[in-house]
Amino acid sequence: MSIKSHGELDVYRIAFDAAMEIFRLSKGFPKEETYSLTDQIRRSSRSVCSNLAEAWRKRRYQAAFVSKLNAAEAEAAETQTWLEFANRCGYLPGDKTSELRRTYDHVIGKLVRMIVNPDPWILKKEST
Repeated sequence: MSIKSHGELDVYRIAFDAAMEIFRLSKGFPKEETYSLTDQIRRSSRSVCSNLAEAWRKRRYQAAFVSKLNAAEAEAAETQTWLEFANRCGYLPGDKTSELRRTYDHVIGKLVRMIVNPDPWILKKEST
């Protein structure tokens, strides 16, 4: 079965589910964190998905595709940093923080594999 949209990518679905879990959990963060930690962790987790969607649409051009995958990888790493802050500030329990960090490690691994070997994903020009 061939993948026809970014939403069918395993890495996208994993990242999207993780972002939704972060959204759910961050609803319990203190109000004083609304425009700082809460906003930052939600933005970075969602940005993984949006960068993947953009990468998918740019796969005619390998450099543009890889650039967007790199951005998604960076956002995933940023999300891990915000998770650690949330944990250390007492907003997320250790087990949930560890689970989400592992999920983002998995996402990063999948992204790196795509970055290192983009050829299967790149649209090939048809010969006329």
